[in-house]
Amino acid sequence: MAGYIIRRAFSCRNLFRLRTSALSVCENSPVKLCTSDDSSRVYTLTTMPNFIMESRRAFAKGRKSKVLEDEGSVSTVEVPTNVGPIIKASAVSQMEAAMAALSVELSKLRTGRASPGMLDHIIVETGGVKMPLNRIALVSVLDPKTLSVNPYDPETLKQLENAIVSSPLGLNPKTDGERLIAVIPPLTKEHMQAMNKLVTKSCEDTRQSIRRARQKAMDAIKKLNSSLPKDDIKRLEKEVDDLTKKFIKSAEDVCKAKEKEISQG
Repeated sequence: MAGYIIRRAFSCRNLFRLRTSALSVCENSPVKLCTSDDSSRVYTLTTMPNFIMESRRAFAKGRKSKVLEDEGSVSTVEVPTNVGPIIKASAVSQMEAAMAALSVELSKLRTGRASPGMLDHIIVETGGVKMPLNRIALVSVLDPKTLSVNPYDPETLKQLENAIVSSPLGLNPKTDGERLIAVIPPLTKEHMQAMNKLVTKSCEDTRQSIRRARQKAMDAIKKLNSSLPKDDIKRLEKEVDDLTKKFIKSAEDVCKAKEKEISQG
């Protein structure tokens, strides 16, 4: 009976649950067991066979290998047939976003000509809420040198006036009934130079954004080297390069037009 209890206590299933330190303590340790006849016997465990420790290591290695195999099977993804158009569409979307950001930045710059978008970035606080000016008023051009600001709520007229005066545009609007009239002052030479520097910086930032979109597309194409023919890969790369050149030229044309507008005062 005592021998059965020892064999049961140190079966392979239970030994696998023991920590290594516990197994080392058990080696050559006396164990006292009580039999059914109330007599006590002391048994000394011999040195733990090495195969138990090796079995634990092999068991752990097998589990790790299985996990790696499972991960490898999950990472294998079938390449869709329309992956080329998807990559190009993503690149176009990012490049168009860069152009949109450029338009917003250039619209903030004051030139000698009146433009409705030049007030869009101004933030107006009314009723404890801050909102863009174009959300609470309609801006229109009366003539090349004059803007009209018509609030949707006449009660916000004073807040609109304060926000425009506080902006870096250098405008001083006047009240005309339930609207504001803002005359665009002529640009000084120093102001023109400062505006042109901002245009140059905005243009370069846009180029960088377009090139980042190109690089992302190229990285996605490189991952398809083992899935698509080389001719398809080269064709995709050329199409992305053509898109890049097209958008960069558009950005440069927009910035040149803005510089010309500034120089005309």
